[in-house]
Amino acid sequence: MLYELRIYDAVPGRLAALNERFANVTLSLWKKHDIRPVAFWTEEMGTSNRLVYLLAWESLAEREQKWPVFQSDPEWQQKRVETEKEGPLVARVENRILRPTSYSPLQ
Repeated sequence: MLYELRIYDAVPGRLAALNERFANVTLSLWKKHDIRPVAFWTEEMGTSNRLVYLLAWESLAEREQKWPVFQSDPEWQQKRVETEKEGPLVARVENRILRPTSYSPLQ
């Protein structure tokens, strides 16, 4: 099992809209594409306007197959445009692919 850590720095003042898009649009599309979210966080202390989440993948090949299909889904493309009609939601995205250690509780 691999995990993808994704960190989104929202455009100032747009974190609520980004969270709303995940809750009302993105999660249902991920379900359609069998993309498995593990958890989502906002920072209680640290950087404001930040959304952090983990996705679970069986392998890097699974990620390489499913993520581009999701990104090119016409429904996602349409909803993304609709949710950004007042401007972009995300200023910066950072992502990492993580492999649990042999002693990790998450494997």
